[in-house]
Amino acid sequence: MTNNARFLNPDTVHKPVGYSHIAEVTGGRLFYLAGQVAFDHSGKIVGEGDIAAQTRQVFENIKANLAAVNAGLDAVIKLTYFVLDPAGIPAIRQIRDEYVNTSAPPASTLLVVAGLALPEFLIEIEAVAALPS
Repeated sequence: MTNNARFLNPDTVHKPVGYSHIAEVTGGRLFYLAGQVAFDHSGKIVGEGDIAAQTRQVFENIKANLAAVNAGLDAVIKLTYFVLDPAGIPAIRQIRDEYVNTSAPPASTLLVVAGLALPEFLIEIEAVAALPS
């Protein structure tokens, strides 16, 4: 259990690697973060052409947004990834594991998409976080 969320992986489905099948919120407040992209604080794109650099910037943006509501990445219960090229998934997973609790990772979905808001973006991540009341 992290804060007010419990992460579950029933024995009746496959064992996930790097995510949980279920995130149960047991009370408190929910926060929905808009899709985060590789903009730095000044609005410049970080890591053009580099999926690892962009993923790291996206997680830093998620972290900064959560800090604004006095939360950390441990409050994240769900991540949704939008990526252009599945070849970048190993790098994305490696960076993700630096930011999330790998022993109780959030529920996650990864989608390969044809494009994002700007052609320079290689990844976008949405997050849902939960905090106690």
